[in-house]
Amino acid sequence: MFKKLVKSLTRREGKKEIIINKESLQTRVVVQEDGRLEDFSIERSSDDRIVGSIFKGKIQNLEDGLQAAFVDLGLKKNAFIHYWDMIPEDAARLEAEEGTSRRSSNRRKKVSSEEIAKRFPVGSEIVVQVTKAAIGTKGPRVTANLSVPGRYLVMMPGTKLKGVSRKIEDAKERERLKKVLARLPVPGENGIIVRTAGAGARKVSFVRDIRALTEVWKEIEDGIQNKPAPVRLYQEPDLVERVVRDSLTEDIDRIVVDSKDEAARIKTVIARFARRARVRVQAYEGDAPIFEHFDIERQLDNAFSRKVWLKSGGYLIFDETEALVAIDINTGRHKGGSNQEESIVQVNLEAADEIARQLRLRNIGGLVVVDFIDMKQKKNQNLVYRTFKECLHLDKARTNVLPLSPLGLLEMTRQRQEESVRATTYANCPYCDGRGKVLSALSMSVRIQRRIAEVMRRHKASEANQLPIRITVNPSVLERLRTEDEALLVQMEEKFHGHLTFVADKNYHIEDFSISHKDTGEELFASREKK
Repeated sequence: MFKKLVKSLTRREGKKEIIINKESLQTRVVVQEDGRLEDFSIERSSDDRIVGSIFKGKIQNLEDGLQAAFVDLGLKKNAFIHYWDMIPEDAARLEAEEGTSRRSSNRRKKVSSEEIAKRFPVGSEIVVQVTKAAIGTKGPRVTANLSVPGRYLVMMPGTKLKGVSRKIEDAKERERLKKVLARLPVPGENGIIVRTAGAGARKVSFVRDIRALTEVWKEIEDGIQNKPAPVRLYQEPDLVERVVRDSLTEDIDRIVVDSKDEAARIKTVIARFARRARVRVQAYEGDAPIFEHFDIERQLDNAFSRKVWLKSGGYLIFDETEALVAIDINTGRHKGGSNQEESIVQVNLEAADEIARQLRLRNIGGLVVVDFIDMKQKKNQNLVYRTFKECLHLDKARTNVLPLSPLGLLEMTRQRQEESVRATTYANCPYCDGRGKVLSALSMSVRIQRRIAEVMRRHKASEANQLPIRITVNPSVLERLRTEDEALLVQMEEKFHGHLTFVADKNYHIEDFSISHKDTGEELFASREKK
Protein backbone atom coordinates (compact mmCIF):
# COMPACT_ATOMS: atom_id res chain seq x y z
CA MET A 1 0.00 0.00 0.00
CA PHE A 2 2.77 2.43 0.96
CA LYS A 3 5.54 1.07 -1.30
CA LYS A 4 5.35 3.92 -3.81
CA LEU A 5 5.51 6.57 -1.07
CA VAL A 6 8.45 4.90 0.69
CA LYS A 7 10.32 4.55 -2.62
CA SER A 8 9.87 8.25 -3.41
CA LEU A 9 11.12 9.21 0.05
CA THR A 10 14.21 7.00 0.19
CA ARG A 11 15.52 7.23 -3.39
CA ARG A 12 17.27 10.40 -4.55
CA GLU A 13 18.04 10.68 -8.26
CA GLY A 14 17.58 14.37 -9.06
CA LYS A 15 19.98 17.15 -9.99
CA LYS A 16 22.39 17.82 -7.12
CA GLU A 17 24.17 21.13 -6.61
CA ILE A 18 26.48 22.69 -4.05
CA ILE A 19 25.72 26.39 -3.52
CA ILE A 20 28.30 28.50 -1.65
CA ASN A 21 27.69 31.95 -0.17
CA LYS A 22 31.04 33.54 0.72
CA GLU A 23 30.88 36.70 2.85
CA SER A 24 33.40 38.60 4.95
CA LEU A 25 32.04 37.39 8.31
CA GLN A 26 30.70 33.97 7.41
CA THR A 27 30.54 31.24 4.78
CA ARG A 28 27.41 29.21 4.13
CA VAL A 29 27.24 26.05 2.06
CA VAL A 30 24.18 24.05 1.05
CA VAL A 31 23.70 20.86 -0.92
CA GLN A 32 20.37 20.76 -2.72
CA GLU A 33 18.65 18.22 -4.92
CA ASP A 34 16.11 19.39 -7.49
CA GLY A 35 15.94 22.68 -5.58
CA ARG A 36 15.28 21.01 -2.20
CA LEU A 37 17.76 21.60 0.64
CA GLU A 38 19.46 18.41 1.76
CA ASP A 39 22.43 19.69 3.78
CA PHE A 40 23.51 23.00 5.31
CA SER A 41 26.75 24.17 6.93
CA ILE A 42 27.86 27.52 8.26
CA GLU A 43 31.25 28.77 9.42
CA ARG A 44 32.04 32.18 10.90
CA SER A 45 35.36 33.91 10.27
CA SER A 46 35.76 34.24 14.04
CA ASP A 47 35.29 30.48 14.61
CA ASP A 48 38.25 28.37 15.69
CA ARG A 49 38.09 25.22 13.56
CA ILE A 50 38.90 22.83 16.36
CA VAL A 51 37.14 19.56 15.43
CA GLY A 52 39.66 17.30 13.69
CA SER A 53 42.63 19.33 14.95
CA ILE A 54 45.59 17.41 16.40
CA PHE A 55 47.29 18.78 19.52
CA LYS A 56 50.28 17.98 21.63
CA GLY A 57 48.92 18.60 25.11
CA LYS A 58 49.79 18.19 28.79
CA ILE A 59 47.94 16.04 31.32
CA GLN A 60 46.46 18.44 33.88
CA ASN A 61 44.81 15.92 36.19
CA LEU A 62 43.48 12.35 36.32
CA GLU A 63 39.97 11.68 37.59
CA ASP A 64 39.67 8.00 38.52
CA GLY A 65 36.02 8.46 39.48
CA LEU A 66 35.21 9.62 35.95
CA GLN A 67 37.75 7.27 34.37
CA ALA A 68 38.98 10.29 32.46
CA ALA A 69 41.76 12.82 32.25
CA PHE A 70 41.80 16.55 31.57
CA VAL A 71 44.34 17.80 29.04
CA ASP A 72 45.73 21.32 28.56
CA LEU A 73 45.64 22.10 24.83
CA GLY A 74 46.39 25.80 25.20
CA LEU A 75 42.69 26.64 24.78
CA LYS A 76 40.25 28.39 27.14
CA LYS A 77 38.98 25.07 28.50
CA ASN A 78 40.86 21.86 29.18
CA ALA A 79 39.96 18.90 26.99
CA PHE A 80 38.29 15.74 28.30
CA ILE A 81 39.54 12.25 27.40
CA HIS A 82 38.37 8.84 28.61
CA TYR A 83 41.02 6.45 29.89
CA TRP A 84 40.16 3.93 27.16
CA ASP A 85 40.80 6.64 24.51
CA MET A 86 44.29 7.47 25.81
CA ILE A 87 46.03 4.36 24.46
CA PRO A 88 45.71 3.97 20.66
CA GLU A 89 44.65 0.55 19.46
CA ASP A 90 43.35 -0.90 16.22
CA ALA A 91 40.26 -2.35 17.86
CA ALA A 92 39.17 1.08 19.08
CA ARG A 93 39.22 2.61 15.61
CA LEU A 94 36.20 3.48 13.59
CA GLU A 95 36.39 1.43 10.44
CA ALA A 96 35.69 4.61 8.51
CA GLU A 97 34.89 8.21 9.14
CA GLU A 98 31.42 7.38 7.84
CA GLY A 99 29.15 4.38 7.67
CA THR A 100 30.30 2.39 10.68
CA SER A 101 27.50 0.52 12.40
CA ARG A 102 29.30 -0.87 15.43
CA ARG A 103 29.30 1.23 18.54
CA SER A 104 32.56 2.32 20.17
CA SER A 105 31.36 1.04 23.55
CA ASN A 106 31.79 -2.49 22.23
CA ARG A 107 35.41 -1.80 21.37
CA ARG A 108 36.61 -0.14 24.57
CA LYS A 109 39.79 -1.54 25.95
CA LYS A 110 39.76 -1.99 29.70
CA VAL A 111 42.47 0.22 31.15
CA SER A 112 43.20 0.37 34.88
CA SER A 113 43.72 3.63 36.74
CA GLU A 114 47.13 2.38 37.83
CA GLU A 115 48.22 1.79 34.23
CA ILE A 116 47.08 5.27 33.19
CA ALA A 117 48.80 6.93 36.18
CA LYS A 118 52.01 5.11 35.27
CA ARG A 119 51.94 5.92 31.55
CA PHE A 120 50.45 9.42 31.81
CA PRO A 121 51.44 11.09 35.10
CA VAL A 122 50.25 14.65 35.66
CA GLY A 123 52.44 17.00 33.60
CA SER A 124 53.29 14.41 30.93
CA GLU A 125 52.62 15.02 27.25
CA ILE A 126 50.03 13.33 25.05
CA VAL A 127 49.12 13.69 21.37
CA VAL A 128 45.36 13.86 20.84
CA GLN A 129 42.76 14.76 18.22
CA VAL A 130 39.57 16.72 18.90
CA THR A 131 36.41 14.72 18.19
CA LYS A 132 33.91 17.15 19.70
CA ALA A 133 34.18 20.93 20.12
CA ALA A 134 33.50 22.70 23.41
CA ILE A 135 29.74 22.86 23.92
CA GLY A 136 28.23 25.07 26.60
CA THR A 137 30.23 24.70 29.82
CA LYS A 138 31.97 21.51 28.64
CA GLY A 139 35.45 21.54 27.15
CA PRO A 140 36.40 19.74 23.93
CA ARG A 141 36.41 15.95 23.74
CA VAL A 142 39.62 14.31 22.45
CA THR A 143 41.09 10.91 21.63
CA ALA A 144 44.59 9.53 21.14
CA ASN A 145 43.34 7.58 18.10
CA LEU A 146 44.44 9.91 15.32
CA SER A 147 43.11 10.11 11.76
CA VAL A 148 44.00 12.43 8.88
CA PRO A 149 41.41 12.57 6.07
CA GLY A 150 42.26 12.97 2.41
CA ARG A 151 40.04 13.00 -0.65
CA TYR A 152 39.79 9.22 -1.11
CA LEU A 153 41.59 7.87 1.96
CA VAL A 154 41.81 8.34 5.70
CA MET A 155 45.23 7.74 7.22
CA MET A 156 45.31 6.47 10.81
CA PRO A 157 48.87 6.75 12.17
CA GLY A 158 50.10 4.09 14.55
CA THR A 159 47.89 1.25 13.34
CA LYS A 160 47.93 -1.50 10.73
CA LEU A 161 44.22 -1.40 9.96
CA LYS A 162 43.21 -1.41 6.28
CA GLY A 163 39.63 -1.37 5.14
CA VAL A 164 36.86 0.04 2.97
CA SER A 165 34.01 2.32 4.03
CA ARG A 166 30.84 0.39 4.85
CA LYS A 167 28.87 2.79 2.64
CA ILE A 168 30.52 1.21 -0.41
CA GLU A 169 28.18 -1.77 -0.66
CA ASP A 170 28.97 -3.18 -4.12
CA ALA A 171 30.84 -6.47 -3.50
CA LYS A 172 32.95 -6.29 -6.69
CA GLU A 173 34.00 -2.72 -6.02
CA ARG A 174 34.92 -3.54 -2.42
CA GLU A 175 37.07 -6.43 -3.62
CA ARG A 176 38.79 -4.19 -6.20
CA LEU A 177 39.50 -1.52 -3.58
CA LYS A 178 40.97 -4.08 -1.18
CA LYS A 179 43.40 -5.19 -3.90
CA VAL A 180 44.34 -1.55 -4.57
CA LEU A 181 44.90 -1.03 -0.84
CA ALA A 182 47.19 -4.05 -0.64
CA ARG A 183 49.49 -2.54 -3.30
CA LEU A 184 49.55 1.05 -2.04
CA PRO A 185 52.92 2.34 -0.74
CA VAL A 186 51.77 3.03 2.81
CA PRO A 187 54.70 4.37 4.87
CA GLY A 188 55.51 3.02 8.33
CA GLU A 189 52.88 2.10 10.91
CA ASN A 190 49.87 3.72 9.25
CA GLY A 191 46.40 2.32 8.77
CA ILE A 192 44.33 3.26 5.71
CA ILE A 193 40.58 3.39 5.11
CA VAL A 194 39.02 3.99 1.68
CA ARG A 195 36.35 6.70 1.92
CA THR A 196 33.03 6.61 0.08
CA ALA A 197 34.43 9.01 -2.54
CA GLY A 198 36.97 6.30 -3.42
CA ALA A 199 34.34 4.15 -5.14
CA GLY A 200 35.28 3.99 -8.82
CA ALA A 201 38.52 5.97 -8.39
CA ARG A 202 41.66 4.86 -10.23
CA LYS A 203 44.77 3.56 -8.48
CA VAL A 204 46.74 6.67 -9.48
CA SER A 205 44.26 8.80 -7.53
CA PHE A 206 44.89 6.74 -4.39
CA VAL A 207 48.68 7.00 -4.90
CA ARG A 208 48.41 10.79 -5.20
CA ASP A 209 46.24 10.93 -2.07
CA ILE A 210 48.59 8.76 0.00
CA ARG A 211 51.54 10.98 -0.94
CA ALA A 212 49.68 14.09 0.20
CA LEU A 213 48.65 12.43 3.48
CA THR A 214 52.21 11.26 4.07
CA GLU A 215 53.47 14.84 3.75
CA VAL A 216 50.87 16.03 6.24
CA TRP A 217 51.84 13.30 8.71
CA LYS A 218 55.55 14.15 8.38
CA GLU A 219 54.78 17.72 9.46
CA ILE A 220 52.75 16.43 12.41
CA GLU A 221 55.59 14.07 13.41
CA ASP A 222 58.07 16.94 13.24
CA GLY A 223 55.85 18.95 15.60
CA ILE A 224 55.56 16.02 17.99
CA GLN A 225 59.34 15.73 18.16
CA ASN A 226 60.34 19.40 18.27
CA LYS A 227 57.50 21.62 19.50
CA PRO A 228 56.78 22.13 23.22
CA ALA A 229 53.29 21.38 24.54
CA PRO A 230 50.64 22.67 24.45
CA VAL A 231 50.61 23.25 20.70
CA ARG A 232 48.35 22.61 17.71
CA LEU A 233 50.02 20.32 15.19
CA TYR A 234 47.30 20.01 12.54
CA GLN A 235 44.12 21.85 11.63
CA GLU A 236 41.38 20.85 9.22
CA PRO A 237 40.92 23.21 6.21
CA ASP A 238 38.11 25.74 6.07
CA LEU A 239 34.48 24.87 5.30
CA VAL A 240 34.66 25.37 1.52
CA GLU A 241 37.72 23.16 1.12
CA ARG A 242 36.21 20.48 3.39
CA VAL A 243 32.96 20.44 1.41
CA VAL A 244 34.83 20.15 -1.90
CA ARG A 245 36.99 17.36 -0.48
CA ASP A 246 34.17 15.41 1.16
CA SER A 247 31.06 16.11 -0.92
CA LEU A 248 32.19 16.50 -4.55
CA THR A 249 31.21 13.08 -5.84
CA GLU A 250 30.10 11.98 -9.30
CA ASP A 251 26.45 12.74 -8.54
CA ILE A 252 27.18 16.45 -7.92
CA ASP A 253 26.25 18.28 -11.14
CA ARG A 254 27.79 21.66 -10.33
CA ILE A 255 29.24 23.95 -7.66
CA VAL A 256 28.06 27.58 -7.73
CA VAL A 257 29.84 30.22 -5.62
CA ASP A 258 29.25 33.99 -5.43
CA SER A 259 32.95 34.91 -5.51
CA LYS A 260 35.30 34.75 -8.50
CA ASP A 261 38.32 34.42 -6.21
CA GLU A 262 36.67 31.58 -4.30
CA ALA A 263 35.71 29.86 -7.57
CA ALA A 264 39.36 30.00 -8.68
CA ARG A 265 40.50 28.58 -5.32
CA ILE A 266 37.96 25.74 -5.54
CA LYS A 267 39.23 24.83 -9.02
CA THR A 268 42.78 24.72 -7.63
CA VAL A 269 41.66 22.40 -4.83
CA ILE A 270 39.77 20.14 -7.24
CA ALA A 271 42.78 19.96 -9.58
CA ARG A 272 44.66 18.01 -6.91
CA PHE A 273 42.39 15.00 -7.26
CA ALA A 274 39.91 15.40 -10.17
CA ARG A 275 40.98 17.85 -12.87
CA ARG A 276 38.00 17.10 -15.12
CA ALA A 277 35.63 18.13 -12.35
CA ARG A 278 36.85 21.75 -12.51
CA VAL A 279 34.33 22.49 -15.26
CA ARG A 280 31.54 21.93 -12.74
CA VAL A 281 32.59 25.06 -10.80
CA GLN A 282 30.68 28.24 -11.72
CA ALA A 283 30.95 31.79 -10.40
CA TYR A 284 27.57 33.42 -9.75
CA GLU A 285 27.38 37.04 -10.95
CA GLY A 286 23.69 37.90 -10.52
CA ASP A 287 22.41 41.03 -8.78
CA ALA A 288 20.29 39.23 -6.18
CA PRO A 289 22.06 37.46 -3.29
CA ILE A 290 22.92 33.92 -4.36
CA PHE A 291 20.77 32.24 -1.68
CA GLU A 292 17.76 34.29 -2.74
CA HIS A 293 18.35 33.55 -6.42
CA PHE A 294 18.27 29.79 -5.70
CA ASP A 295 15.33 30.12 -3.26
CA ILE A 296 17.55 28.91 -0.41
CA GLU A 297 16.97 31.79 2.02
CA ARG A 298 13.24 31.10 2.16
CA GLN A 299 13.82 27.39 2.67
CA LEU A 300 16.29 28.08 5.49
CA ASP A 301 13.80 30.38 7.24
CA ASN A 302 11.17 27.65 7.01
CA ALA A 303 13.60 24.92 8.05
CA PHE A 304 14.57 26.63 11.29
CA SER A 305 11.05 27.45 12.42
CA ARG A 306 9.67 25.69 15.48
CA LYS A 307 6.79 24.46 13.30
CA VAL A 308 7.72 22.75 10.03
CA TRP A 309 4.92 22.00 7.58
CA LEU A 310 4.80 18.81 5.53
CA LYS A 311 3.53 18.69 1.94
CA SER A 312 0.57 16.56 2.99
CA GLY A 313 -0.68 19.21 5.44
CA GLY A 314 0.78 17.63 8.58
CA TYR A 315 3.45 19.41 10.57
CA LEU A 316 6.37 18.88 12.96
CA ILE A 317 7.14 20.74 16.19
CA PHE A 318 10.80 21.01 17.25
CA ASP A 319 11.73 21.78 20.86
CA GLU A 320 15.46 21.90 21.60
CA THR A 321 16.52 21.64 25.25
CA GLU A 322 19.89 21.18 26.94
CA ALA A 323 19.35 17.46 27.48
CA LEU A 324 17.53 16.42 24.31
CA VAL A 325 15.55 17.46 21.25
CA ALA A 326 11.85 16.57 21.23
CA ILE A 327 10.00 16.30 17.91
CA ASP A 328 6.22 16.04 17.81
CA ILE A 329 4.22 15.03 14.71
CA ASN A 330 0.68 16.20 14.02
CA THR A 331 -1.76 15.42 11.19
CA GLY A 332 -2.69 19.10 10.84
CA ARG A 333 -4.66 19.68 7.62
CA HIS A 334 -3.92 16.23 6.17
CA LYS A 335 -7.03 14.60 4.66
CA GLY A 336 -5.56 11.79 2.55
CA GLY A 337 -5.96 8.06 3.07
CA SER A 338 -9.03 5.86 2.88
CA ASN A 339 -9.17 5.45 6.68
CA GLN A 340 -7.67 6.90 9.82
CA GLU A 341 -4.82 4.38 10.12
CA GLU A 342 -3.77 4.92 6.50
CA SER A 343 -3.80 8.71 6.92
CA ILE A 344 -1.67 8.46 10.06
CA VAL A 345 0.88 6.17 8.39
CA GLN A 346 1.16 8.53 5.40
CA VAL A 347 1.90 11.50 7.67
CA ASN A 348 4.38 9.46 9.75
CA LEU A 349 6.26 8.29 6.63
CA GLU A 350 6.52 11.82 5.28
CA ALA A 351 7.57 13.02 8.72
CA ALA A 352 10.32 10.37 8.90
CA ASP A 353 11.90 11.74 5.72
CA GLU A 354 11.58 15.37 6.82
CA ILE A 355 12.97 14.68 10.30
CA ALA A 356 16.05 12.97 8.84
CA ARG A 357 16.56 16.05 6.64
CA GLN A 358 16.00 18.48 9.51
CA LEU A 359 18.56 16.71 11.70
CA ARG A 360 21.16 17.35 8.99
CA LEU A 361 20.11 20.94 8.30
CA ARG A 362 20.01 21.92 11.97
CA ASN A 363 23.07 19.83 12.89
CA ILE A 364 21.16 18.44 15.85
CA GLY A 365 23.21 16.10 18.02
CA GLY A 366 22.81 14.08 21.19
CA LEU A 367 19.56 12.48 22.30
CA VAL A 368 16.49 12.91 20.07
CA VAL A 369 12.97 11.73 20.94
CA VAL A 370 10.37 11.57 18.16
CA ASP A 371 6.69 11.31 19.05
CA PHE A 372 5.13 9.66 15.99
CA ILE A 373 1.34 9.62 15.72
CA ASP A 374 0.04 6.40 17.30
CA MET A 375 -0.42 3.51 14.86
CA LYS A 376 -2.47 0.46 15.80
CA GLN A 377 -0.82 -2.09 13.53
CA LYS A 378 2.65 -3.39 14.36
CA LYS A 379 3.55 -3.77 10.68
CA ASN A 380 2.95 -0.04 10.15
CA GLN A 381 5.13 0.83 13.15
CA ASN A 382 7.92 -1.30 11.71
CA LEU A 383 7.47 0.30 8.27
CA VAL A 384 7.89 3.80 9.69
CA TYR A 385 10.93 2.68 11.70
CA ARG A 386 12.61 1.06 8.66
CA THR A 387 11.83 4.07 6.46
CA PHE A 388 13.32 6.46 9.00
CA LYS A 389 16.52 4.41 9.21
CA GLU A 390 16.72 4.33 5.41
CA CYS A 391 16.34 8.13 5.24
CA LEU A 392 19.18 8.51 7.74
CA HIS A 393 21.61 6.84 5.31
CA LEU A 394 22.23 10.26 3.75
CA ASP A 395 23.55 11.51 7.09
CA LYS A 396 27.33 11.59 7.51
CA ALA A 397 26.98 11.78 11.29
CA ARG A 398 26.73 8.45 13.13
CA THR A 399 23.25 7.61 14.37
CA ASN A 400 21.77 4.91 16.58
CA VAL A 401 18.01 4.39 16.32
CA LEU A 402 15.80 2.25 18.56
CA PRO A 403 12.44 0.79 17.44
CA LEU A 404 9.24 2.56 18.42
CA SER A 405 8.32 2.06 22.07
CA PRO A 406 4.85 0.92 23.23
CA LEU A 407 4.06 4.62 23.74
CA GLY A 408 4.83 5.39 20.10
CA LEU A 409 8.11 7.17 20.88
CA LEU A 410 11.26 6.67 18.84
CA GLU A 411 14.54 7.29 20.66
CA MET A 412 17.81 7.91 18.83
CA THR A 413 21.21 9.48 19.20
CA ARG A 414 23.09 11.48 16.58
CA GLN A 415 26.79 12.19 16.69
CA ARG A 416 27.42 15.66 18.09
CA GLN A 417 30.69 17.31 17.14
CA GLU A 418 29.70 20.95 17.47
CA GLU A 419 26.86 23.17 18.63
CA SER A 420 23.66 22.95 16.61
CA VAL A 421 23.04 25.62 13.95
CA ARG A 422 20.29 27.04 16.16
CA ALA A 423 22.64 27.45 19.11
CA THR A 424 25.37 29.14 17.03
CA THR A 425 23.08 31.30 14.86
CA TYR A 426 20.47 32.48 17.34
CA ALA A 427 20.73 34.26 20.69
CA ASN A 428 18.13 33.99 23.46
CA CYS A 429 15.38 36.58 23.03
CA PRO A 430 16.25 39.50 25.35
CA TYR A 431 12.54 40.11 25.96
CA CYS A 432 11.43 36.64 27.07
CA ASP A 433 14.87 35.35 28.18
CA GLY A 434 14.64 32.47 25.72
CA ARG A 435 11.39 31.03 27.10
CA GLY A 436 9.42 31.87 23.98
CA LYS A 437 6.57 33.18 26.15
CA VAL A 438 5.83 36.05 28.54
CA LEU A 439 3.26 36.29 31.32
CA SER A 440 -0.27 37.10 30.14
CA ALA A 441 -1.98 40.36 31.07
CA LEU A 442 -4.25 38.38 33.43
CA SER A 443 -1.25 36.84 35.21
CA MET A 444 0.36 40.27 35.52
CA SER A 445 -2.86 41.73 36.95
CA VAL A 446 -2.92 39.01 39.62
CA ARG A 447 0.75 39.65 40.46
CA ILE A 448 0.30 43.43 40.63
CA GLN A 449 -2.78 43.22 42.87
CA ARG A 450 -0.90 40.89 45.21
CA ARG A 451 1.97 43.39 45.57
CA ILE A 452 -0.35 46.38 45.99
CA ALA A 453 -2.12 44.60 48.85
CA GLU A 454 1.24 43.79 50.46
CA VAL A 455 2.45 47.40 50.23
CA MET A 456 -0.79 48.86 51.64
CA ARG A 457 -0.93 46.33 54.50
CA ARG A 458 2.66 47.15 55.41
CA HIS A 459 1.99 50.91 55.62
CA LYS A 460 -1.25 50.51 57.62
CA ALA A 461 -3.08 53.46 56.09
CA SER A 462 -6.35 54.71 57.64
CA GLU A 463 -9.53 56.30 56.36
CA ALA A 464 -8.32 59.65 57.57
CA ASN A 465 -4.82 59.20 56.25
CA GLN A 466 -4.98 57.35 52.93
CA LEU A 467 -1.86 56.01 51.18
CA PRO A 468 -1.44 57.55 47.70
CA ILE A 469 0.52 55.16 45.52
CA ARG A 470 1.51 55.18 41.85
CA ILE A 471 1.79 51.91 39.87
CA THR A 472 3.79 52.06 36.64
CA VAL A 473 3.17 49.24 34.16
CA ASN A 474 3.45 48.26 30.50
CA PRO A 475 0.60 49.73 28.37
CA SER A 476 -0.83 46.31 27.48
CA VAL A 477 -1.14 45.43 31.18
CA LEU A 478 -2.74 48.78 31.98
CA GLU A 479 -5.38 48.09 29.33
CA ARG A 480 -6.35 44.92 31.20
CA LEU A 481 -6.46 46.71 34.57
CA ARG A 482 -8.72 49.46 33.23
CA THR A 483 -11.16 47.36 31.23
CA GLU A 484 -11.58 44.16 33.25
CA ASP A 485 -10.20 44.63 36.77
CA GLU A 486 -11.31 48.15 37.67
CA ALA A 487 -13.94 46.97 40.15
CA LEU A 488 -11.44 44.77 42.00
CA LEU A 489 -9.00 47.67 42.29
CA VAL A 490 -11.70 49.95 43.70
CA GLN A 491 -12.47 47.28 46.32
CA MET A 492 -8.77 47.20 47.26
CA GLU A 493 -8.73 50.99 47.72
CA GLU A 494 -11.71 50.79 50.09
CA LYS A 495 -10.36 47.78 52.00
CA PHE A 496 -6.82 49.07 52.57
CA HIS A 497 -7.53 52.84 52.62
CA GLY A 498 -5.37 53.67 49.65
CA HIS A 499 -5.57 55.77 46.52
CA LEU A 500 -4.26 54.06 43.38
CA THR A 501 -2.93 55.86 40.31
CA PHE A 502 -1.83 53.82 37.30
CA VAL A 503 0.70 55.08 34.74
CA ALA A 504 1.66 53.40 31.45
CA ASP A 505 5.29 53.37 30.36
CA LYS A 506 6.14 51.76 27.02
CA ASN A 507 9.74 51.32 28.18
CA TYR A 508 8.59 48.82 30.79
CA HIS A 509 8.84 45.14 29.93
CA ILE A 510 5.42 43.44 29.98
CA GLU A 511 6.51 41.59 33.16
CA ASP A 512 7.85 44.75 34.83
CA PHE A 513 6.00 47.07 37.19
CA SER A 514 6.91 49.40 40.05
CA ILE A 515 5.00 50.80 43.01
CA SER A 516 5.96 54.17 44.50
CA HIS A 517 4.59 56.81 46.86
CA LYS A 518 2.75 59.31 44.68
CA ASP A 519 3.70 62.39 46.75
CA THR A 520 7.27 61.63 47.86
CA GLY A 521 8.36 59.47 44.94
CA GLU A 522 9.72 56.82 47.33
CA GLU A 523 9.94 53.43 45.61
CA LEU A 524 7.89 50.89 47.56
CA PHE A 525 8.32 47.91 45.24
CA ALA A 526 9.96 47.12 41.88
CA SER A 527 9.47 43.77 40.13
CA ARG A 528 12.81 43.89 38.31
CA GLU A 529 14.99 46.21 36.25
CA LYS A 530 13.31 47.94 33.34
CA LYS A 531 14.32 46.55 29.93
